[in-house]
Amino acid sequence: MKTLVTGAAGFIGAAVSAALAKRGNLVLGIDNLNNYYSPDFKKARLNLLKDFENFRFQQLDFTHSSVILSLFATEKFDAVVHLGAQDGSRYSLENPQAYIDSNIIGTLNILEACRHYPVRHLVYASSNSVYGDNAKIPFSIADRVDNPVTLYAVTKKSNELMAHAYSHLFNIPCTGLRFFTVYGPWGRPDMAPMLFAKAILKGEPIRVFNHGNMRRDFTYIDDIVEGVVRTLDNCLSHDFHDSTISRIFNIGSGEPAELLLFIEILEECLGTKAIKEMLPMQPGDVPETWADITALEKATGYSPKFSLEDGIKLFANWYLEYEGK
Repeated sequence: MKTLVTGAAGFIGAAVSAALAKRGNLVLGIDNLNNYYSPDFKKARLNLLKDFENFRFQQLDFTHSSVILSLFATEKFDAVVHLGAQDGSRYSLENPQAYIDSNIIGTLNILEACRHYPVRHLVYASSNSVYGDNAKIPFSIADRVDNPVTLYAVTKKSNELMAHAYSHLFNIPCTGLRFFTVYGPWGRPDMAPMLFAKAILKGEPIRVFNHGNMRRDFTYIDDIVEGVVRTLDNCLSHDFHDSTISRIFNIGSGEPAELLLFIEILEECLGTKAIKEMLPMQPGDVPETWADITALEKATGYSPKFSLEDGIKLFANWYLEYEGK
């Protein structure tokens, strides 16, 4: 099966590309290697894929419709895993245009390409941020998601609506995955685990928002990859809601943890105490996330295996080795 993976130099994209290539898929990864964070770090992820003969990489920008249409016409993909996006809820306060260009226009281009060059399945990345300030816990795919608190969340909810419409109009099998807090080796440098590890080892303060009164559905990268691959393989039919072949799943651990506990375990694994700078809640942030993953479990057999302790240990060991190079 020939599979396109967008955002292939990203955290989840590189890991999914490796898993698909390892099992024998023909994988083409694309990424624009922008400078939201270090392009060299993204290239280092791609370097891990160089030994897979069935993985190819092209640097291109999916916000250019003609480029994407030409790529689909040439490659004739069987499936698409659309993980490319402008990430980061807080950054959307500073550079909103980047989110419209990548997440709205870019996703439209992928959907248009799937319309004109049909694929068996399009799996795309949504986000737990669509739940906004939802007071109901855990977050369920049955919940209303019309209270976004960031532009990033708006774009991700828009992606879900766009995919639903294209699925209905053009018979495109689509599945959106609402990712919760993903961590692990080669994680995004702008996310808390990497920021915390770097600061702790340097003896610098870590910023702890809402004075530490935060809970997150932390999910180890290997569990996420298994969920993405299982979703990609999961057969779609016309039996889904609203007579479409479009659906949404939460993908997380299903077990939220206190942020301060995450920091405590990370301290133990790194062998160094953190200097905590307690701060108020950031604009666009929420105090708790918790994924109800029963729908994904039922549909695909997804079952997270990594405990918080085991996942943080693996991450910390990788980080110590990475920084030691």
